[in-house]
Amino acid sequence: MSQEYTLKIINIITRVTGVKSFRLERPEGFSFKPGQWMFVHLDVNGKEEKKPLSFSSSPTETGYIEFTKRLTGSDFSKKLDSLKEGDNIKIKMPYGNFTFEGELPKIALLSGGIGITPFRSVCKNATDKKLDTDIMLLYSNSVPEGIIFKDEFDEMLTLNPKLKVVHTITSPDAHKLGWKGCSGTITGAMVKKEIPDYMERVFFLCGPPGMVECLIEMLKLELKVPDSNIRKENFMGYA
Repeated sequence: MSQEYTLKIINIITRVTGVKSFRLERPEGFSFKPGQWMFVHLDVNGKEEKKPLSFSSSPTETGYIEFTKRLTGSDFSKKLDSLKEGDNIKIKMPYGNFTFEGELPKIALLSGGIGITPFRSVCKNATDKKLDTDIMLLYSNSVPEGIIFKDEFDEMLTLNPKLKVVHTITSPDAHKLGWKGCSGTITGAMVKKEIPDYMERVFFLCGPPGMVECLIEMLKLELKVPDSNIRKENFMGYA
C-alpha cells in the first residue's frame, strides 16, 4: 500500500548532461520492490504537480531512495532542477507491478534512454543479493556520452557473472566518433545476435512509449515471442 512522505534531499548527482539523480532520506521501515515507481509532487507556479518516476535505487541500498529524471525544460523539470540538498520534497510510494526479484531463471531487459531507471534497480538488487537469474540487458542511447549509469553497470559486470550488458548507439556517426560497440536501434536481428536463447527468456521493456510499442511488435511478429513472455512499462516520466 502506498503512503505519503515528506523527505529531505540528501544528495543530487548529475549522471549525464541533462539527467540528474535525487537521493532522499529513506523512511524507517519503508520497503519497495525493484521496478516500482513513486509520485514526486512539486509546487510548480503555485500549483501542485506530480510525476511518476521509477526508483533507480535498489532495495538493498538502505541509506536512501533515489529517482532519476531527464530534465526536459518543462516547468516541472525546471522546478526539480532548482532544488538543493537539504530541501524537502513530497513523495507518494510505492506503486507498480513491473517488478523483478528473482522469480525467473532467465530474463532479457530492453531499454532506451531514461527508461533504464527501473532496470538499474533490478540489476543492482540482483547483483547485491547474488540472485541466480541470468540477466541480459540491451540498452539503446543516441550517443555514447548519453549512457546513463554506465560506470555503475560496468561495476556490476565485475561482480555479477550472471549479468550481461550490451550498449547500442543509434547515432549514424557513432563509429566515426570512436564507438566500437553495437550500433543502431534494437532490432530483431540484434536480439537474435546478442540474445541467442531469447525464446527461453521473459522480456521486460521500458522506454519511450513509441519505442516500447515497436519492440513489442518486433518481438511478437518477427521473433514469435509469446505474449506471456513480454512485460512492459511505458516510461512516462519525461515532461
